[in-house]
Amino acid sequence: MRHAIYFAPPPGTIFHDLGSRWIGRDAFTGEACEQPDLAGIGVVTGDPRRYGFHATLKPPFALRETVNAEALLRAVAALAAGQQGFAVALKVAVLDQFLALVPREPSEALERLAERTVRELDGFRQPPSEDELARRRTSDLTPSQERHLAEWGYPYVFGDFRFHMTLTERLPPAYIERFKAAAEAHFAPVLAAPLAIDGLTHFTEAARGAPFIATRQFPFSSQVAEVAA
Repeated sequence: MRHAIYFAPPPGTIFHDLGSRWIGRDAFTGEACEQPDLAGIGVVTGDPRRYGFHATLKPPFALRETVNAEALLRAVAALAAGQQGFAVALKVAVLDQFLALVPREPSEALERLAERTVRELDGFRQPPSEDELARRRTSDLTPSQERHLAEWGYPYVFGDFRFHMTLTERLPPAYIERFKAAAEAHFAPVLAAPLAIDGLTHFTEAARGAPFIATRQFPFSSQVAEVAA
């Protein structure tokens, strides 16, 4: 089993509903969702559907043999209890030929949250196997990403972190603008104003390649105090 700590909008919110319907699965219930009426949309959301609608903070990891899931959850609860909520305005963007929701402007609050989550929970992470490291290295990592992989088990942390909520797999260039326009229309109700980043969510993957399931949310201790427009 692997664990991950993500940002995911809470069930019952319009953001959760729109995200789940776009990718075709609710990560909290594991149930399929009816997707927008757009030919081919199911084909291009395979990976996002498996991972669930989220933004990565602490990437998936197996637990060390000396710790257990209950201890991890207590640590996540403590981290969330010391975190102040904030808000970020998002937009639909193209990243390496896939679509994602990303901040309209850089957000120091997001970067600090991601750094805290990676650092404070790293004692629970089992180091990756040589096979896992080899898979990561097929992506032509930069020197800093290689250092992050060796020290933290994942290349895209700290200076290489970029908050994003993946919406599609890589798209053929001819289809990018079509799907981008569809995503902007679909998410229009939540892109009009900054959105609250107000908690952490624990996800699990029962076996490599299985769907990720959201198991528990940990609200931050205080209300939104910062807006990045």
